[in-house]
Amino acid sequence: MSAEAVNQENGNGSLGCEKKVKVVFVLGGPGSGKGTQCSNIVEHFGFTHLSAGDLLRAEIKSGSENGTMISNMIKEGKIVPSEVTVKLLQRAMNESENDKFLIDGFPRNEENRAAFENVTGIVPEFVLFFDCSEEEMEKRLLGRNQGREDDNIETIKKRFKVFMESSIPVVDYYASKDKVRKIDAAKPIAEVFESVKTCFAPVHEKAA
Repeated sequence: MSAEAVNQENGNGSLGCEKKVKVVFVLGGPGSGKGTQCSNIVEHFGFTHLSAGDLLRAEIKSGSENGTMISNMIKEGKIVPSEVTVKLLQRAMNESENDKFLIDGFPRNEENRAAFENVTGIVPEFVLFFDCSEEEMEKRLLGRNQGREDDNIETIKKRFKVFMESSIPVVDYYASKDKVRKIDAAKPIAEVFESVKTCFAPVHEKAA
């Protein structure tokens, strides 16, 4: 029986037959610094960092049938179905030896969120939300020199607008269930991580 079939049968948030996992969603607008903080969390608390975007890119690069389908959809300007992304995340968790995962930049919208919970049966431990003003994010993105073509003022404003319209409803949904840990991401990196650490200490102790 496939892992997906097992998940659908037992519905207890486990992946495969025995694997029980802890999942933390990491959300924040462009330039909120979540990538840097994810690296710190991996190093200090032993989580595995999964990025939905990276997994989609890797699948396309693999040349698999699934990857070709994803590539064609993107070329045609279509949105990749939530289930496709969720199954890539699910496979990555199944294949990992770890049982603690940071899922970065996902769910991007309510449809993603519903698909993740329906397909995997997993409810996140909490959502780590890096809260940062549009002005601060603009300043950071325009100030960094990473050679990203999309770091110009018009595109930044668009990306921020999409984040507010699509991802904030996800944050609100989990906030209503007392599952959001909001971090003031405008502070210096070291101070932000001090706040992050307080969110992870209880999870880390339970897992130890």
